[in-house]
Amino acid sequence: MNNPLLEPKELPAFNQIKPDLVQPAIEKILDDNRLSIKRLIAEDQADWNSLMNPLALIDDRLSRAWSPVRHLNSVKSGDELRQAYNQCLPLLSEYSTEISQNRALYDKIKQIKDSATFTQLDTAQQKTITDSLKHFQLGGVDLEGESRQRYQQLQKDLSELQSSFENNLLDAGQSWQMLIDNKSELEGLPEYALAMMQQLAVQKDYQGYRITLDMPCYIAVITYADNRALRKAIYQAYTTRASDQGFTDKKWNNAANMVEIVSKRQEKSVILGFQNYAEYSLETKMAGSVNDVVQFLEDLAERSRAAALKEVENRQQFAESLGFEGELQAWDGPYYSEKLKQQRYQISDEELKPYFSDNAVIAGLFEIVKKLYGIDIEQIDSDIDVWDPMVRFYQIRDTQGSIIGRFYLDLYARENKRGGAWMDECINRYKINDQLQLPVAYLTCNLTPPIGDEPALFTHDEVITLFHEFGHGLHHMLTRIDVPDVAGINGVEWDAVELPSQFMENYCWQKQALAMFARHYQSGEILPDSLFDKMTAAKNFQSALQMLRQIEFSLFDIHLHQQIEVDSAADIQEILDQVRSRISVVNTPAENRFQNGFSHIFAGGYAAGYYSYKWAEVLSADAFAAFEEEGIFNTTTGRRFLNCILEMGGSRPAIESFRCFRGREPTIEALLKHSGITS
Repeated sequence: MNNPLLEPKELPAFNQIKPDLVQPAIEKILDDNRLSIKRLIAEDQADWNSLMNPLALIDDRLSRAWSPVRHLNSVKSGDELRQAYNQCLPLLSEYSTEISQNRALYDKIKQIKDSATFTQLDTAQQKTITDSLKHFQLGGVDLEGESRQRYQQLQKDLSELQSSFENNLLDAGQSWQMLIDNKSELEGLPEYALAMMQQLAVQKDYQGYRITLDMPCYIAVITYADNRALRKAIYQAYTTRASDQGFTDKKWNNAANMVEIVSKRQEKSVILGFQNYAEYSLETKMAGSVNDVVQFLEDLAERSRAAALKEVENRQQFAESLGFEGELQAWDGPYYSEKLKQQRYQISDEELKPYFSDNAVIAGLFEIVKKLYGIDIEQIDSDIDVWDPMVRFYQIRDTQGSIIGRFYLDLYARENKRGGAWMDECINRYKINDQLQLPVAYLTCNLTPPIGDEPALFTHDEVITLFHEFGHGLHHMLTRIDVPDVAGINGVEWDAVELPSQFMENYCWQKQALAMFARHYQSGEILPDSLFDKMTAAKNFQSALQMLRQIEFSLFDIHLHQQIEVDSAADIQEILDQVRSRISVVNTPAENRFQNGFSHIFAGGYAAGYYSYKWAEVLSADAFAAFEEEGIFNTTTGRRFLNCILEMGGSRPAIESFRCFRGREPTIEALLKHSGITS
């Protein structure tokens, strides 16, 4: 049997990727790559065509094989695939570290940087070489002896620990369910939520209602259930996943993983000459220093605190007016917030959902980007191998009708699928030796699935999530950069990579944009002005509380990664508690173990970088302000955003791309205005 990972087609053959084929393919590619790199080093010549292009093709072959495996492990997890995936992690880590510490290869690339021909290379090529040399330095190329060996071991350990963290979170979350016979226990829940829970029950041959910790279920219960005990139960289950608290089997407790991850990151950073991991992390980001990040976050917190305190006071008083006694608890907050929003603005998600059916939202999203960038998006149904029948596949054409990118869209929550929403690279763009490879993206969400024969109906927040991930996808797919290391999102500083995604969120609030997709799924009626006015009036409802929540997560992350020593899960809890005591305006239950499920920083790429969401939001709000000034569908402004930011990828520093678009440095004022915070 041919191995589809060794002989990839134009697109991955997902249904031919069997677990027993994974490790042999990866081992073969790694061996081939090592031999190819050895040959490149042995050659006398070192220039772009003789060294950098072959290296790019070597990297691409590995990426083309590993990307679909990594993706399947996230969206269709199973014991055999997970085992195959985990067996490859140390092999890939060892290879990556080996390349980063290859002094001869580093010297070859530095030879190009130091040569007279370097200035003749284009901007993307120059940045690729500069970034590559920094990557070598941060990868330990200067290390020797025991330090070198220890660094290699740390990298291998971290790879495995981060995977273990994610697996524990998935397994713990999937292990919990609540089966309910009596509909009266579910009073307050919208009809769509009840239908979803009935559908979940049928999947397990149960006749009543089944509640899980998947996000659509959790949000419905915590927001709408009149049954306070039910809200408390699901809150406690969700916030104690993979911990020593609540229902979780102790084999899934992430406490030891967290301690090991933080400790090993710190040790790695010290070996490389940094005081802490936060300093190491910021070496490749826009922010100048850890102090700059902390000051930025604390300034935002100070500007938001008074408004947040008022929001908490208003919610408490409102709950008391409805007969609630005592102080609101964590499982009461979302419920009474929703009640207050309905009372104040006469609007609810339940009222809006019929206007956000899946196909209409997708069609409107495509129409919006066509207006902005002149691109056409069409669905391809035939001969596309997908991992689930609900997955869709699309291609993008530019104004000349040429295909420039393609993507898979996996919208709905389901079992054995990692929670959250993300964009990932399937295939990277490059043009080498006159061979053009077009970019392909995975766009993955966990939105409310269709119920029966009805279309999926999204909350407005879910629409925003889809637009956000699509913004990332456009950054990857609309690039015009031919050098893979800086094409699309590659080479973009992590605290700027959220700019295109957060920018797209703004169109979920614009009347002209909503008119393209917000139509009642039964009558076809456009979202009425009365509902739009209520929705926008409620846009910044409790925005200061949301701001402080993100700042709390960000400061916890950055302070955690400033620590010289973290010896126990209690140490991590203490850091989080200290941040909460300064930032939060609501009490968090003692059993809450948010950190045990904080996969962004413990299993994802946001370690000492979670602040990036707020940092990039300054950029995205300021960028959208240009459209507010010039017209939200102004084609000139749209093309400028396309040319200056989306097409340029990481071929130059993000601040230069922003200046190209805006003509100046970013300011924080647009973010505060968009958040409804004035101070």
